[in-house]
Amino acid sequence: MPDFEVRREKLRRQMKKTGIDALLVTSTTNVTYLTGFTGDDSFLLVTRGDALLLSDFRFIEQLAEECPGLVVSIRKLGTEMHEAVGQAILSCKVGSVGIEATSMTVDLLERLIQQAEGVQFVPTKHLVEQLREIKDRDEINAIRDAVQIAQRAFAVVRAALRPEQTEKQIAHELENQIRRFGGDRCSFTPIVGVGPRGALPHAVLSDRQIGESDFVLIDWGASASLYVSDLTRVLVTGRISPKLEMIYNIVLRAQQAAIDAIRPGAVMQEVDAAARQVIEDARYGKRFGHSLGHGIGLQVHEAPRLAAGQQRPLKAGMVVTVEPGIYLPGWGGVRIEDDVLVTRAGHEVLSSVARDFADCVLS
Repeated sequence: MPDFEVRREKLRRQMKKTGIDALLVTSTTNVTYLTGFTGDDSFLLVTRGDALLLSDFRFIEQLAEECPGLVVSIRKLGTEMHEAVGQAILSCKVGSVGIEATSMTVDLLERLIQQAEGVQFVPTKHLVEQLREIKDRDEINAIRDAVQIAQRAFAVVRAALRPEQTEKQIAHELENQIRRFGGDRCSFTPIVGVGPRGALPHAVLSDRQIGESDFVLIDWGASASLYVSDLTRVLVTGRISPKLEMIYNIVLRAQQAAIDAIRPGAVMQEVDAAARQVIEDARYGKRFGHSLGHGIGLQVHEAPRLAAGQQRPLKAGMVVTVEPGIYLPGWGGVRIEDDVLVTRAGHEVLSSVARDFADCVLS
């Protein structure tokens, strides 16, 4: 089990640098990261020496099960959250409270200002998210499990593909197999793009059938023990097109160039550029319009980002996707995506679904 107190202590060091006396954590994901609590409608008040989880009657038993030893305050029936939080802040006798500017509503802030008169509320950004960028051993193991479950589910679905299957049916079967192999759910609604619909990077599922084209793009992932995976493959389901093979191999070379560049200290935008240069040299640069990758963890899209303008260095413990693509409207798209751990010595590709073009051709 993760040591949540260690995580909260790291947060306190961040708070000290910011100069705030306490932090009110309102992001559900951040509350989970700091406590292990998986419910909702609950806030965590972290002070320099303590932590208080504010929740309600619905979660009493769940809190006892998931957060043993954590100080919990259950607000009374009829007491609104801003009232309970305001009372908790006043009882802590703190002068300043940081708020998560990306998750707190303006309405809640205005209510807290009225409730906790005299307390200074200081907007902060990404204090907890910065901690979440570096995965500990428990998190890495959970992501490994999510990757393995996703891969096993994909193998079953791939083996059973039929021309009459629709994009929706494939997505539903992926979810079924992920649960069958021990996952909680898909980490996001799978993207299944048959033929020309593969040109939509985030295609909405349709009733288009596999047999209506010669290839299909499948982007999927599993959620297991709160952590997620995110993978993409293209499968050749019909005639082997020279154009498809050419574009596929360009994307594969781009992905490998980026993976080879991943190591501690590598600048994020330079990893993105390593892949982008391969695609630009092949004269498809304008058809690769999204960033190279993103962090995964408790969420399928979280920091860091492998993208232009990201000048921070990679650090050991980060887990990122590497997913270059080429998208041609009216024809289709190719994207290849794997999950990569930044290690002290370089990197480790956590996913192992075969990537060579020959391996993508259904026999």
